[in-house]
Amino acid sequence: KMGNAESNAYQNHLSRFLPEEQSDIDGVFDTLSGSSGSAGAKNGKATKKTLTLAALQARQSAYTRESLPEQMTIRLCNGMKSIDLTGKSSGLSEQIAKEQFVIFMSNLLKGNADEKITIIMRMISKTEGPVKGKQIQEFTEDLIMSVVHVLSYRKELKGWNLENTRDSASGVKALASQLLSELKLADGTKPVGPQLMETNFDQSVIEDWVYRVPQISVFLSVVIRQGLHVLHSLPDQTKDIVNLVPGCKGIKGRGLVSLFDIPSIIYINSHLPAELQHKWQLLFSSRLHGESFSQLCGHIVNKGPCIVILKDLDGYIFGGFASHSWEVKPQFQGDNRCFLFSVFPSLAVYTYTGYNDHYMYLNHGQQTMPNGLGMGGQHGYFGLWIDSDYGKGHSKAKPRCTTYNSPQLSAKEDFTLDAMEVWAVGDLPESAGTKGKKSILDVDPEAQALLEMTGKSRQSEGLREPVEEEDGDD
Repeated sequence: KMGNAESNAYQNHLSRFLPEEQSDIDGVFDTLSGSSGSAGAKNGKATKKTLTLAALQARQSAYTRESLPEQMTIRLCNGMKSIDLTGKSSGLSEQIAKEQFVIFMSNLLKGNADEKITIIMRMISKTEGPVKGKQIQEFTEDLIMSVVHVLSYRKELKGWNLENTRDSASGVKALASQLLSELKLADGTKPVGPQLMETNFDQSVIEDWVYRVPQISVFLSVVIRQGLHVLHSLPDQTKDIVNLVPGCKGIKGRGLVSLFDIPSIIYINSHLPAELQHKWQLLFSSRLHGESFSQLCGHIVNKGPCIVILKDLDGYIFGGFASHSWEVKPQFQGDNRCFLFSVFPSLAVYTYTGYNDHYMYLNHGQQTMPNGLGMGGQHGYFGLWIDSDYGKGHSKAKPRCTTYNSPQLSAKEDFTLDAMEVWAVGDLPESAGTKGKKSILDVDPEAQALLEMTGKSRQSEGLREPVEEEDGDD
């Protein structure tokens, strides 16, 4: 009778997978378990294949140690062992049965928050009962680190890599902190800082968190599919994973290290409108194109929605998403999809408040209105401002920026710029075709005339960007 109940549950879980998925899971289990079924034979039973942590760690194949950090392999095993097969004592055996393996896959890849939660609790802590904030933090950091590691190992970073982006270690911590900031106790309070580390969270609170923070499930799915190499090649039922990392264009072979790290790319990309999440293309980098406001304008005007990111001399990294093409004009532009963000020292996105429509502003060569690039707030008090006198900027948002409710993003209110990048997101508009890129001064004869009246030469004259071939994905 017991065995019957067990096989029914097992069959139900198995039936969630398509036939080709079932055979993929069978194949992975067989490869991972190898011939570790000999222990069963000694007990006089039929050799039933099982999997152990030792077997997983010992397989120096394309399956474990290289593709997943050891800490995550241990957590996955603890998750598998936590599956209670009816009528057997759970959690005691070091052997992982095929049924446990299949139910683990079914719950984490196809299940709801309720089905995932027991496994996630065991991945956070081997012992039953509430877990401390510190344990959840360690689990979340391991999870994000494993995502970066496995995507890099499987060459799934779509043109980004660990050499052309900022070191991911601080990004892993920043993203983990950002996700943990969503942990709410049953009474609705959010513990922070040292208090968070020592707070006990029970299963229902963590289930609510997993339900509200979709990244946890998406990251687990990536780690399992790519780390254990299961169901990775089959078309996925969930679209989440497709644009987890956007394709990267325009950085290859230029010896540039972006101001972004992989975790911040994943996080910022997830806040973009869905139709813009598939590709980022580098339009401007102060390190490549020089520190000139007219160069900046020449590279970013009429290029469609883009992300501006900058670093101040104190090492703070922050920026904004512009939902419309930048245009040089003395009026505010954009719409309520624009947002400001911080990457370092903390990772956060600040969306519009509805208080005003001062989303984005770009002006150059005018005597009556401020010249520079701004987002949010108002003239003289922008949430983010780069002066046309290139190199100076401010983030005056005490206590908060009216447009985006963002705090001061730079270390000091008035900052000095260290580096800046602008990335076009989504597909470039037709008009921004690569035919003879124009300088802002070509587009705006009035600005050109003004410059000539004030006796300033055209710095961008003769400095045309070489037309860059679309580089294929790495």
